[in-house]
Amino acid sequence: MTSVPTKPLVLSDHRVRMVQRRTLTVLSSAQIVGGVGVAVGLALSSVVVDELSGSTVISGFAGTAIVMGAALLALPTAKASGRGGRRAGLALAYAAALLGCALSVAAISIHNWPLLLAGLVLVGGGSAGNLAARYSATDLSPRGHAARHLSLVVWAATIGSVAGPNLAKPADQIGMDAGLVEKAGPFAFAALAFALALLVILAGLRPDPLKLARRIDGAPPATAAGSRTTRRAWETLRTTPMARKALVMIAVSHTAMVSVMSMTPVKLHHDGSNLDVIGLVISLHIAGMYVMSPVVGWLADKAGRVPVLLLGMALLLAAATLAGTAGHRVWQVTTGLVLLGLGWSCGLVAGSALVSESVPVGGRPAVQGLSDLLMNVCGATGTVFAGAIVDRLSYGTLGLVVGVMVAAAGLWLAVTRRSGSPGDRDHLASA
Repeated sequence: MTSVPTKPLVLSDHRVRMVQRRTLTVLSSAQIVGGVGVAVGLALSSVVVDELSGSTVISGFAGTAIVMGAALLALPTAKASGRGGRRAGLALAYAAALLGCALSVAAISIHNWPLLLAGLVLVGGGSAGNLAARYSATDLSPRGHAARHLSLVVWAATIGSVAGPNLAKPADQIGMDAGLVEKAGPFAFAALAFALALLVILAGLRPDPLKLARRIDGAPPATAAGSRTTRRAWETLRTTPMARKALVMIAVSHTAMVSVMSMTPVKLHHDGSNLDVIGLVISLHIAGMYVMSPVVGWLADKAGRVPVLLLGMALLLAAATLAGTAGHRVWQVTTGLVLLGLGWSCGLVAGSALVSESVPVGGRPAVQGLSDLLMNVCGATGTVFAGAIVDRLSYGTLGLVVGVMVAAAGLWLAVTRRSGSPGDRDHLASA
């Protein structure tokens, strides 16, 4: 049975602004605590897998597992959002991450790296939830403010994400004092963080922003089967040039960031750096990802999405060059990782805003979920190749490969920026 549009719900601008303000507060709160869980997993997963497996190649699969988990949970999160609202989708993602952390603690306790990789796949649900939260911030955004509102939720992850890696060592000590084996404590701590994020979403995200946006727009509830929803997303992308370009830029940005970042702890570990140094480098990298996101969002709304995407490609190229030629200079690796985070921020914020504004509200969850699926599949593939490249060649070679990739993507976007209808400038002006 085909759904038909319903009569639009009429709400005053003041009422919508109040709901949006509450939505941003709840989403930001969940991002803070959820960011702790994600950051702890990213900071230590490759090192723990490296120690348990004794293989640099296998250690690269730690980052792959988390990213692949985010990819695998992207569509279920989107489908749950489409059927039950943003609250249902985000709750699913954070619950999966909570389960993954518990499984990781068990795996480390019995020194089983395959089981740890399985747990890390579910931990990827935290990344899926944090990524989906940024789209949730755009459902009730006023015209021309999508990037800024999206960037505020991205920025909120700064607190938890920067603190997370530096909490790994004390969490490890507390865990050992409580009877856990070494390096299991941080994952137990991450489990608590995801449990709190889940509670914040379930209790606070009311009214649901997507459900309310659909009622205001007069769109029918999404009740189609999952396969039909996915097919509709592909059809939308095929007929929307700007959404396709945005998706490619998001995927390239994420692939570049995850590939370099996932192998940096292993490089520093092999160079003799301790957990404190590794944690500091990753914290500064994550700060680069999030701290400037409100500025990136403001710039994307004012200067345009495509110019900010091009800026992101330039920053990623500089990052790959610096990190890849650093040798044993920790300060140069750190500088490269900060620029890597800034480039990712440009790609994610500007690209996500462009994806959201290119499709109608009724079809957004499916397209957004497909976007996150593809970006994480590309990111997971990148980490597989990154581990092999570092093991067989060098970390410097990885920087060269990533640099070539982002340079090619930036050149393609620059050449094709005027193609499609409407044009970039007109499209952005009407956003």
